[in-house]
Amino acid sequence: MQTINLRSNHDLRDEIKAYWSIRAETFDSQPGHEIFSEEERAAWHALFRRHVGEGRGRTAFDLACGTAVVSHLLDDLGYRVTGMDWAEPMLERARAKAKTRGRSIRFLMGDAENTMEPDGTYDVVVNRHLVWTLVDPLAAFQEWHRVLKPGGKLLVIDGDFVNPTLVARIAGKFAAFLARFGKKDGRAQNGPGADLAETHRSILSRVYFADGARAEAVAALLREAGFTSVVIDTDMSAIHRTQRKNFDFLKGLERAAQHRYAICASK
Repeated sequence: MQTINLRSNHDLRDEIKAYWSIRAETFDSQPGHEIFSEEERAAWHALFRRHVGEGRGRTAFDLACGTAVVSHLLDDLGYRVTGMDWAEPMLERARAKAKTRGRSIRFLMGDAENTMEPDGTYDVVVNRHLVWTLVDPLAAFQEWHRVLKPGGKLLVIDGDFVNPTLVARIAGKFAAFLARFGKKDGRAQNGPGADLAETHRSILSRVYFADGARAEAVAALLREAGFTSVVIDTDMSAIHRTQRKNFDFLKGLERAAQHRYAICASK
């Protein structure tokens, strides 16, 4: 059983880093993290094209890149990609994946809230499922604004993972009912164990968006950080349809009902 030893001199950011370092081991085995079909890959490509366009040699910065799923999508579209993560186990897998696929993606170890990259370096900054973990999102958004070139675009892909919809609550209760009687619905999911799930809940209760990262709240902070032309896109249905084949019925239903979104903003 894996646990995170939380010492008294560790702050919340240390706990987040330790959590994702452990999660690296199984990250690519989980639907919703890695991509498991060309159909899903095409749906992600369509989302990126809709908001940031084809790369054509432009520079892209994938923040909290993890095992580089998004980095590869951007590379597919012709971007010159830099991926940054602060968990070395994630970066090890990212580098190995890029080598296997023959991709020339640049990887850096660093903090997405303080990248230490030069001003005006990137045409596009992208992150997926990062915003909900931020301790100081306004400072992070100001940092992302700083590293963008004038006219550059930010694409945030995230969701509210705190407040379940009615559909999600019903699905969760039914799943608990099935589990109580030793039944499973569909294929098993390689999610975190009970101990890591508890760590996740503990972290989630203490980050800035502890009450849920609603799109409107994120957009308001982006405007405060200096971004303009902030557009909220909640149409993630094409991606969810392709992912559904890799989830059991109830998990797929729950996921499709969540408040998930993409937010595009300009400098």
